[in-house]
Amino acid sequence: MSTTVITGAQWGDEGKGRFVDFLARQAGCVVRYQGGDNAGHTVIIDSEEFKLHLVPSGIFYPHKINIIGNGVVVNPAALLKELRMLESSGIDVSGLRICARAHLILPWHMKFDELSELGRGNADIGTTKKGIGPAYMDKAERSGIRVGDLIDFDVFVRKLTLYAKAKNDILEKIYGEPGIDVNKVIEDYKYYASVMMPYITDGIALLHELISKGENILFEGAQGTLLDLNIGTYPYVTSSHPIAGGVCVGAGVGPKLIDNVLGIVKAYTTRVGKGPFVTELRDGTGDAIREKGHEYGATTGRARRCGWLDAVILKYAVRVNGLTHLAVTRMDILGGFDTVKICTGYRYRGEVTDVFPARWELLNEYEPVYEELKGWDDNISHIKRFEDLPENAQKYIGRIEELSGVPVAMIGVGARRDQAIVRMEMF
Repeated sequence: MSTTVITGAQWGDEGKGRFVDFLARQAGCVVRYQGGDNAGHTVIIDSEEFKLHLVPSGIFYPHKINIIGNGVVVNPAALLKELRMLESSGIDVSGLRICARAHLILPWHMKFDELSELGRGNADIGTTKKGIGPAYMDKAERSGIRVGDLIDFDVFVRKLTLYAKAKNDILEKIYGEPGIDVNKVIEDYKYYASVMMPYITDGIALLHELISKGENILFEGAQGTLLDLNIGTYPYVTSSHPIAGGVCVGAGVGPKLIDNVLGIVKAYTTRVGKGPFVTELRDGTGDAIREKGHEYGATTGRARRCGWLDAVILKYAVRVNGLTHLAVTRMDILGGFDTVKICTGYRYRGEVTDVFPARWELLNEYEPVYEELKGWDDNISHIKRFEDLPENAQKYIGRIEELSGVPVAMIGVGARRDQAIVRMEMF
């Protein structure tokens, strides 16, 4: 039995979904441990593209258990839409399980998310307005409603009625907005409950049962290290814990049960929304990377900001996640550039540091210190072995290993399942 955590080593959108899909072949169970439908994983199978937001990426393999863990917040409408999309493509979703301890997103969460962003004006943080933050707020405030409450619908109605009064008071008396129609919510969620019921279980008990049987377990994170609520570029972060430590609280396993932590890192850097970005390219090179890499959000469709690889961020991700291996994605996108750059440090008031700062405001004053390397051929998408990569591409990978101190186990040279170079096995 072996357990592997897959986590994003940047601001998310690193291409985690395709590596979860790739490694799920050798796993008996895939677990999503945090976030909600504010994140998207794109998986391409036989030229067909699937965008997943809640269902773990192991769903494409039959006879695998896929658990939406207790650390996830679930919008039932989004989940049902996703299940219908999968079933319409002939995907068997019977292996899905939803932990009864996961929290539900309710209509007022989305409304408060929208109003909160509007209230921030120009200081908005660029949320997806899908109710993720307010759902986690209620969870922390101990007024959340959990998936397991749907099992006894009378319990759900009692809690909903109790909490709805306070939420509607806020909407009506503070925001001047109409309250939520409680009867409509009850009607909608009664239907959701009927559809979700076969999938609801004690996710923690199931997971430990599979571990005791010797199954390989793959933990799938959404977003990325720098969007973590505690150690990301706060307040431009998500409301959960994408880092490897999030597995412990979001899936219910102790740290001793984690064997490998695979950090997914793009060969360059991107981020969606607002916030500091030291290596951002606001020129034709950044535009070229965006268009060649189709860098648009899987959930929102927003154009991603693009820049050169930032090794300061990468070293930070290695530290806070305890990364044991790296997977470098999108190497094919950098093909064709005469030169490529890696940021090895930040210059601030005449001094250079390679330590990522605790205060994100400093990043607006930092200047990137670049190391320039020679580029490589445009098309490497057909290559299967590391030794067959162009020499300069091999040197680029080698430099990433030197700067991060972590071996590169896998390299993505295209979006399809088979377009990956495997140097080390995770299971």
